[in-house]
Amino acid sequence: MTPPGADVARQDAEVTPDPAVLSCAPVETLKRRADFLRAARARRMTRPAFLLQARPRERRGPVRVGFTCSKKIGNAVTRNRAKRRLRAVARAVLPAQGRAGWDYVLVGRPGVTVAHDFAAMCRDLERALSRIHAGPPA
Repeated sequence: MTPPGADVARQDAEVTPDPAVLSCAPVETLKRRADFLRAARARRMTRPAFLLQARPRERRGPVRVGFTCSKKIGNAVTRNRAKRRLRAVARAVLPAQGRAGWDYVLVGRPGVTVAHDFAAMCRDLERALSRIHAGPPA
């Protein structure tokens, strides 16, 4: 129940969408092992909290991203925490910095991915993407 005098939004009121959402490229998740293996043979950029693997696809399409954390990261709880952090970083950076038609794989690193500063991870991914895209064609 709404308290008296509260500002109630009308159903007929116009809702303005968030401009950041409008400008984002669609991002899909890699699911097939073959896609992960192709990305592993392509360009790499090592950062303190993760390893970025990237490759352009033949066909244009949405940005695709995959995440992997081996048992070297730790037990299941630690691996899942690391993957959640990598997903959050990708969600924050890839829509604006990722290129359509590219596959990206973020690989967690033992002891660092879970404990590294989130803002620093976002900056690292931005720098890694700019260096990968500026490099020579694979």
